[in-house]
Amino acid sequence: MAEKKSHVYSEDETKAKLAELGLADWYLEDGWIRRKYNTDGWPQTLMAVNAIGYLCEAAYHHADLAVTWGKLWVKLQTHDHGGITDKDFELAKKIEELVLYRPAEGTTLAPGNPKKFVFSK
Repeated sequence: MAEKKSHVYSEDETKAKLAELGLADWYLEDGWIRRKYNTDGWPQTLMAVNAIGYLCEAAYHHADLAVTWGKLWVKLQTHDHGGITDKDFELAKKIEELVLYRPAEGTTLAPGNPKKFVFSK
């Protein structure tokens, strides 16, 4: 049975969807939605890469990553559809939740790691 083609979002639709989902630090460029994360250093960068790799493999939808000391760039596009689909938005949301996770105040895990670890800007 052939897979049904998903809706491919236009540039304007993509920007609106990123805003709707609260993915303010993600942006559209050259047909990809992209995000840069800064980390506290090489070990934190590698942990983030592995966490993202796990999500991508579990979803069977793979991000393109660029990695250097203290920085990680993520790019998403649904290759077999030639553009941005709901798969990309859903995976971006999961990546954002996982990579920026911190224990909530008042929980037994709080305050968590005192280092910056991975941060938004």
